[in-house]
Amino acid sequence: MANHKSALKRIRSNEAKRVLNRYQAKSTRTAVKKLRGTTDKTEAQELLKKVSSMLDRLAKKNIIHKNKAANNKSSLAKHVNSLAA
Repeated sequence: MANHKSALKRIRSNEAKRVLNRYQAKSTRTAVKKLRGTTDKTEAQELLKKVSSMLDRLAKKNIIHKNKAANNKSSLAKHVNSLAA
């Protein structure tokens, strides 16, 4: 157990950040699944903009690695482009 006041505060703030990071990562994964399940091209293009933004935000905050975000965005863009109009 931590002995210093600052260490106790750090424990509290780390837990709050962990919960927020998990929420954002899970929301992004859900959005990615929704995009992959979409068959309508126009809807998929709109979703791609939102999902790309979410992935960029996660990478910027170091929740996921920047290369993972780039790989996900690339594969999702390929998926959207392969859809029939």
